[in-house]
Amino acid sequence: MYVCVCKGITDHQIKDAIYTGATTVGKLRKALGVASQCGKCTCLTRELIDETLQNRQYAEAEPLYYAVA
Repeated sequence: MYVCVCKGITDHQIKDAIYTGATTVGKLRKALGVASQCGKCTCLTRELIDETLQNRQYAEAEPLYYAVA
């Protein structure tokens, strides 16, 4: 889905940039150019940052082990 229509930036591009270390709107602006023109995508960009970082914490958590009887 397109998040920043002005620059043609998708949610996948933003998530990829977050995984490589761009974890703030400012860093994403430097990396991709998101929220650098009209700014209407800033709120959705922040939501994507929060969501992606939260999902990343769950992915990096220790795996669950189950006993098999």
